[in-house]
Amino acid sequence: MLRNSAYAAALFGLPAASPSATPSATPPPLPLDSLFERDSEAYWTKLREEQFLLPRWRAFLQNGSLGIAPRPVVYAVEDYLNRSAALAMDEYPRWGYETLDEQRAAMAAYLGCKKDELAFLHNATEALSTIAAGIDLNAGDEVVMTDMEHPSGRSGWLQRQARHGIQVREVKLPVPPKTPDQLAELMISAIGPRTRVLFFSGIISPTGWIMPIRQICDAARAKGVISVVDGAHINGQIPVRLSELGCDYYAGSPHKWMFAPAGSGILYIREENLDKLWPLTVTGGWDRKELKAARFMMVGTNNRAIIEGTMAGLRFAQQVGTDRIYTRIHQLAKMTWQRAAQSASIELLSPEDDKMYGSIVTIRLKNKDHAAALAAACQKKRIWALQGPQIRLSVHIHTRRSDIDLFFKTVDETAT
Repeated sequence: MLRNSAYAAALFGLPAASPSATPSATPPPLPLDSLFERDSEAYWTKLREEQFLLPRWRAFLQNGSLGIAPRPVVYAVEDYLNRSAALAMDEYPRWGYETLDEQRAAMAAYLGCKKDELAFLHNATEALSTIAAGIDLNAGDEVVMTDMEHPSGRSGWLQRQARHGIQVREVKLPVPPKTPDQLAELMISAIGPRTRVLFFSGIISPTGWIMPIRQICDAARAKGVISVVDGAHINGQIPVRLSELGCDYYAGSPHKWMFAPAGSGILYIREENLDKLWPLTVTGGWDRKELKAARFMMVGTNNRAIIEGTMAGLRFAQQVGTDRIYTRIHQLAKMTWQRAAQSASIELLSPEDDKMYGSIVTIRLKNKDHAAALAAACQKKRIWALQGPQIRLSVHIHTRRSDIDLFFKTVDETAT
């Protein structure tokens, strides 16, 4: 069934593929390193065409909302579903009662933390909700966050404000920011006498700005304040090690930048906090603290094929080369920024300092009346970008330079 492109599109969030893009029995090998060394653009073009189901007519600039699973990930999910349906294994074909030590160890090595600090969940939203609901807070305790948090991050704290009487206060961030120190100072100076939690996105979702995470978390710790980081956009977009961020809790979303299928998430709990956080969804084993972070995975029967796909995404990233990926997507983002800077109809919301963004560039149209015409033209040309009052352009290794060119050509055409 998964070989039907429409079904695969619905399951994994993939654009519907043409019959020629339907996967064969096994994934093709990666392009040779010799091609990369000889002609890097040809390498990336070949990788897109052979490793992804994206049709050639799709210009996809919205990776920050839902990343695209490559063929090896789709095949891994399909293979596990087939084998589990046949019970061609000795273990239960599920997760939700299992600790998955081998898989967590591999993921922890990539993320830069200990296996026992890491749990697999369904998405960053679930991880963030677990953190917000699980920290002991009393009426009047304060949570400080930025004014640009994703609804999945802010809503857990707002629910506790409505239900338990905690106080939520937002810090307004400048658009665009001048320096990382400016962002750090705004967050640190907002800590007050009743502040118990400092919550912020490591990469701001609407804009793609990279926050000075370690600087903020160290200051929070020095003041006795719990630090919580929404890392939905971090892993796979920029190189980080969780153990070096200094945060107490962290939520990740492998489906965005790590090639995992939709329905995958990670929860990181700093070792000293493992016994302090209350699980949100519970079944037998929720109170077995000797399981460490794994007790947060005791949530009932779940689709193990998603875990297999997540691990296939991790292997795919490692095979392509994480440094190669980071370099490529940042190169494309800088190209996007430069093209935006050349347009008379665009206002850049991303800072000029490219160290403050990874592979997301955000713009705003100077003429608001231009937005509807641009959105209609993008739909007609099959350009997929996150559009609204501002436009977020997020690129990955499947993005072509021609996709970026096409978008800005369309901006210029509709502006006139």
